[in-house]
Amino acid sequence: MKTSDLSEFDLYLFHQGTNYHAYEMLGAHFMTQDGKDGVRFAVWAPHAKSVSVVGDFNEWDTRRHPMQRIGDGEIWEVFIEGLQEGDIYKYAIEPQWGGPHIMKADPYGFYAEKKPNTASRLYDLNHYAWQDGAWQEEKKTESSYERPMLTYEVHAGSWRRTLDGEYLSYRDLADQLVDYVKQMHYTHIEFMPLCEHPFDGSWGYQATGYYAVTSRYGTPDDFRYLVDKAHAAGIGVIMDWVPGHFCKDEQGLRHFDGMTLYESDNEQRAENWEWGTTNFDYGRTEVQSFLISNALFWFEEFHIDGLRIDAVANMLYLNYGRKDGEWTPNKYGETGNLEAMDFIKKLNETVFKYHPQALMIAEESTAWPLISRPVYMGGMGFNYKWNMGWMNDMLKYMSLDPIYRKWNHDKVTFSFMYAFSENFVLPLSHDEVVHGKCSLIGKMPGDYWQKFANLRAFFGYWMAHPGKKLLFMGGEFGQFIEWKYDDSLDWHLVQKYPMHTKMLEYSRALNKFYCENKALWQVDFDWNGFQWIDPDDNENSVISFIRKAEDGDDFLIAVCNFTPEVRHGYRIGVPKKGVYYEVFNSDDEAYGGSGVKNGDLASEDVPWHNRSQSIALTVPPLATVYLRLRGTAAAGRGGASVPEEVEAKGESKEASEAKTVAAAAKPKRRTAAKTTKSAKATRTVKTAKSAKTTAKTAKKRAVTKSAKPVAEEKTAGAAVAKKAAAKDTEKKTRTRTTHKKAADAGETAAKKPLVKRTRAASKKMADKAEKSEQTEATETARKRTTRTTRRNTAAQAANE
Repeated sequence: MKTSDLSEFDLYLFHQGTNYHAYEMLGAHFMTQDGKDGVRFAVWAPHAKSVSVVGDFNEWDTRRHPMQRIGDGEIWEVFIEGLQEGDIYKYAIEPQWGGPHIMKADPYGFYAEKKPNTASRLYDLNHYAWQDGAWQEEKKTESSYERPMLTYEVHAGSWRRTLDGEYLSYRDLADQLVDYVKQMHYTHIEFMPLCEHPFDGSWGYQATGYYAVTSRYGTPDDFRYLVDKAHAAGIGVIMDWVPGHFCKDEQGLRHFDGMTLYESDNEQRAENWEWGTTNFDYGRTEVQSFLISNALFWFEEFHIDGLRIDAVANMLYLNYGRKDGEWTPNKYGETGNLEAMDFIKKLNETVFKYHPQALMIAEESTAWPLISRPVYMGGMGFNYKWNMGWMNDMLKYMSLDPIYRKWNHDKVTFSFMYAFSENFVLPLSHDEVVHGKCSLIGKMPGDYWQKFANLRAFFGYWMAHPGKKLLFMGGEFGQFIEWKYDDSLDWHLVQKYPMHTKMLEYSRALNKFYCENKALWQVDFDWNGFQWIDPDDNENSVISFIRKAEDGDDFLIAVCNFTPEVRHGYRIGVPKKGVYYEVFNSDDEAYGGSGVKNGDLASEDVPWHNRSQSIALTVPPLATVYLRLRGTAAAGRGGASVPEEVEAKGESKEASEAKTVAAAAKPKRRTAAKTTKSAKATRTVKTAKSAKTTAKTAKKRAVTKSAKPVAEEKTAGAAVAKKAAAKDTEKKTRTRTTHKKAADAGETAAKKPLVKRTRAASKKMADKAEKSEQTEATETARKRTTRTTRRNTAAQAANE
């Protein structure tokens, strides 16, 4: 990083709000002056009577190293010889009216003491040798809009901890987190705020050091190493950034030089009563230089790939979170913050000028138009926006008992009314698994099995819905308890309990499928990439639609069933004549499902859904199924084709990757509990195989006949086989519904708010569920002979 002089030109740009590298001028910089090695300090404090630098090196004596005003009268400077990297310091600011000095951390400081200490720490950012040149060059050749974006949101302090409950360091995360994310096929890691902050409970959203990566997990170069390792693994890094407000801690920005400086003189605008913080003054040009420089700082000095800007609505609206009398309309009598609007546009234009491939993602929760459109088109200039409406609708819908979902079908389909009005990211974020909202799997209704089935079906629908994707850590393996910022995720669930292990494998396989299929991401922001088959089947709570790549022949059909009922002979219109087959099924037994599948589905000349061709399939319970036209192959990430036989059957590489993921989920220094062998390997669902085979034979005979309604053209033998298969499936569903008798007390607990549940309670629930599974397996074995006889009878009738 270069250090700029405090030249008249640099100062002019700073005061104009256009010095976009103000951190090269202000703050503490190692340099040589008059042949002496030391540190130059510079700070903006226009209202101060005097300023000095204090620290251990001068025994915190405010008289030893006074600073001098430079030409502009607002910035103070001093050069101190002989200081060493790691020395701590603060600015001692005497207010205009005299009195005690105000002790402030450096707003442009590059490093800070570890909490609860609050001083800045000298750090030279010129040592690290980056190794990500290939990554940076590759970014220049591609557009993020037409690439997969599957983001894993992480809180660095609680993703995993040591046996002693201590944080993992940035270098630990570089080894463990990056490997895990790579094996899980995520494309990006999004870190919750890493700017220095005093209180863990703020999760980083109330900062004191905007230029200091938090010292909780190591040094700035340690974080650079983490970013470097992510890039080497082909993973982008996004960081939450909070230019909307800052905390009121005395060492921070509030009343920095004794008077309002970074905040507005207008108390109504400065105070953020809802969050107990202070808002930035976006109309002050020096604040613009501070914030825009900070955004560029993270891109240029830490090579991050994107910023997710927090609480944009709080910036844009004067009345956001405020009661009557707590805000004043703008000069046009409206609610918009005109200064914030101009700042956001200026911020985005500047970032994209210097970093055209940057990701600038707005967390904006209202219907403010054109958030993700360029400034020259009248937009706010972001290139992505979180779709908070979709998130709220779908989580409400998925929390309903399936019996009520048909009356709330619009929650599933409404997002498609505006899906292409912005470049949306579909977030399942940290905000939805805290404060009594329950974890994702805790929101799901039903018994133990149904909770997982609901979550798998939801994830399948989410992955097929247009828009980029984001998931908060823990959701991928179905963590039952809410997220706790001061503890590790419950990784023991993956190691010990089969349903969590299978949920993790489902997430990995689904992520992989997403990345390997252009149809799911290449045309995310245009109607050309999406087409409805049937949005209106609220009675069955089933939707079906098509996702398409730029090549119209590369398409997938998604069918989502949000009820626990198996839908036999469910007919949908298809775009082309041919044979369709399942390429992904969330009800696969390998993922903890019931194993209801489809073989080849030949299209028939039966008009349906305004299409000349249609197919009749079996839709599994609480499941999402993807279908592809046989004879076509999907081009995926990197342009590689996915062979049909791999899609249909999988291969040994899949098993190998699953093992690697399980190993990555295991804490490095913990003794993992042996994974309990699932008793469900012998579940009753397998007893349907013979009947299914018979039904498939009968179906092949039926396909050769002229196209008529299915019910009329089935042979008597096929009807008998279908009845037998349906009866067996009904028995299987009934068994599952009653299985575990609500998983003893654990199943009952699963229906209650999970925020108060401890890890021990989660373990107890899973233990009881596992014990019940074993009991069910014993009962299944006892009845096997009787069922086998019934199957043989059905098969014989079908053959006759």
